Amino acid sequence: MGFQNDHNVVVRYKGFLLLQQPGHTWLVRPERSPMLLLPFRTHACTIAEAKKILANKLAEELDLPQAA
Repeated sequence: MGFQNDHNVVVRYKGFLLLQQPGHTWLVRPERSPMLLLPFRTHACTIAEAKKILANKLAEELDLPQAA
């Protein structure tokens, strides 16, 4: 029987939670509603890269015209 060396890494960034998943991927989800973006997962990357992915998605969301 061995010990599991799993650490739950959670980072708050721009109103979102970045939760580290197995395989060094990140689950990105809003801290609260209303949601600007739906939760999504990144590819295997560093926390800095995950923040860039989130920033790009937020920039794309803000560039889209709002529906009437």
